[in-house]
Amino acid sequence: MFVTKRTTIKYKYETANYMSGTLNKVMLIGHTGDVVKMNYFEGGGCIGRFPLATNETYTNKTTGERVSNTEWHNIVVRNKGAEICEKYLKKGDKVYIEGRIKTRKWQDDQGNDRYSTEVQCTDFTFLTPKTEGSGAPQNQGSAASQPTQKAVPSGDPAPSKAEQPVGEDDDLPF
Repeated sequence: MFVTKRTTIKYKYETANYMSGTLNKVMLIGHTGDVVKMNYFEGGGCIGRFPLATNETYTNKTTGERVSNTEWHNIVVRNKGAEICEKYLKKGDKVYIEGRIKTRKWQDDQGNDRYSTEVQCTDFTFLTPKTEGSGAPQNQGSAASQPTQKAVPSGDPAPSKAEQPVGEDDDLPF
């Protein structure tokens, strides 16, 4: 049995500029390619980065063969959203990402100009179901992410899973 809990984080800024008639909006559903890598700043802010894979599969009309293409996207999440992603996302998890495209210019060790295109995440939803026995994804050394069990008096039979509320053992912060 799978218990599905979808979590959405909304940020306060919009990515559309309606007055000029432009829109910079990206919606992706894919699988994480690695854990979230965190960078912390002196002012207390943080950024989390992780790769996201999306797949396209089609049949080649001339050969009749199935063709599969994987596209990798660099995802950037900020502050509280980054901390939540670091805690709950692991490699291979399915996630919905919404945001905007941003291209950064930087210089490599030889002084050459380089460009990186990223998705600045403004909204996300975890799509990988939380299985009955596994609990939330585990961070090594984190006691807060360990599933908790409630003591049951010895005289009463333990309530069945159907009688327990679905989100009772959930440790999500919202």
